[in-house]
Amino acid sequence: MGPNDAGSVPLKGEIAPPPDKSISHRAIFFSALAEGESHITNFLSAADPISTINAFRALGVSIEKSSSGLIWLTVGGKGLGGLREPSNVIDCGNSGTTMRLLSGVLSGCPFFSVLTGDDSLRQRPMQRVTVPLGQMGARIFGRQNGRFAPLAIGGVEPGKKLNGISYKSKVASAQVKSAILLAGLFADGVTEVIEPVKSRDHTERMLKAMGADVKVDGLKVSITGNGKLSAQDVVVPGDFSSAAFFMAAALIVKDSEVVIKNVGINPTRTGFLAALWRIGARVTPNVEREVSGEPINDFNCEYTGGLSPIKLDDADIPAIIDEFPILVALATQAHGVTEIRGAQELRVKESDRISAMVTEMRQMGAEIEEYPDGVSINGPVQLKGARVRSYGDHRIAMALAVAALTARGDTVIEGAECVDISYPGFFEELNRLRGLSG
Repeated sequence: MGPNDAGSVPLKGEIAPPPDKSISHRAIFFSALAEGESHITNFLSAADPISTINAFRALGVSIEKSSSGLIWLTVGGKGLGGLREPSNVIDCGNSGTTMRLLSGVLSGCPFFSVLTGDDSLRQRPMQRVTVPLGQMGARIFGRQNGRFAPLAIGGVEPGKKLNGISYKSKVASAQVKSAILLAGLFADGVTEVIEPVKSRDHTERMLKAMGADVKVDGLKVSITGNGKLSAQDVVVPGDFSSAAFFMAAALIVKDSEVVIKNVGINPTRTGFLAALWRIGARVTPNVEREVSGEPINDFNCEYTGGLSPIKLDDADIPAIIDEFPILVALATQAHGVTEIRGAQELRVKESDRISAMVTEMRQMGAEIEEYPDGVSINGPVQLKGARVRSYGDHRIAMALAVAALTARGDTVIEGAECVDISYPGFFEELNRLRGLSG
């Protein structure tokens, strides 16, 4: 049976996805370290970016929410030497971005600090940042020899600086790259990061816009320390990763037509879009424009019968790292075998996303095989309603919700409240497009 035999309700209308989470984080980081007052418009007021706000408030940075007008946040930058020692442990919540990037900043500060997080974050690997930061002279201690949080950061001794290094990263990770570049702001000389594949470049774009001496040469990014950042007004574009769930929903639910507005289309983020075009999806861009150095566009998304299977490997994964769960759900409705390999990094995200999607999609009747570094999915299949788990992972929960749109019978997602980490109001928007909101 095909994907629409369950009589799903089509999605109709327009939607603007929530602000980009990665850029929201970085807007706070760089505004806090800049000299002067920055204004951030369209900030994502969700759990993860709020963890970053609370962290910088604990470090003495004034961050105020506007009560009127378009300016949502005003950040009183402290400059590179203006942060103060926190009086308590800094809780990063569920946010790996907050913890890893803050490790880079605090490594260059002349005071003591401790970073912790929730149960999930305390199980995520931190050596990928503590090792290179240690090579720069940072004093960082954590559980299992710096492998896990809590992380205690000794900071630099008064009058001393970190050392610039050339670091060849084993993983293509924007968080690792950003942590090292942030530490490089506080270091003597030049710090450079060489990646195996290019990861998201929001950090390089925003640092350059704020006056940092950043150079990009293929897979190598370098920064010269001891400079300064200047305050800027930042407009955060709509989050592509959040838009991806509605793109997928429109494609697999018969008679759906959805327009998605103001979507950030940074080329290091849109691997999912390229994958959609390869499978024959009816996703049409409109007129490209730019906000705060980031390209954006609107997309018309329509139901597409007869989606083709696709094969993705490690060269594709960095640009679709957040879209893996929804890509798996989408692949259950493609005609043939979709294979996604080279994705072992997904085993150490908010959950083991490979294992989680295999387990829960099987509950819904998917034909899916698990590999150490990915999956293969045979479609199309008529999914069935089931009781499934989110594993506390917002992207798993949203992907299962989209899969449920084509399932026969009711689906219950345990722990669905974790969606608030990146997309407060996701379920309300989904129901509004289906004409089901009250």
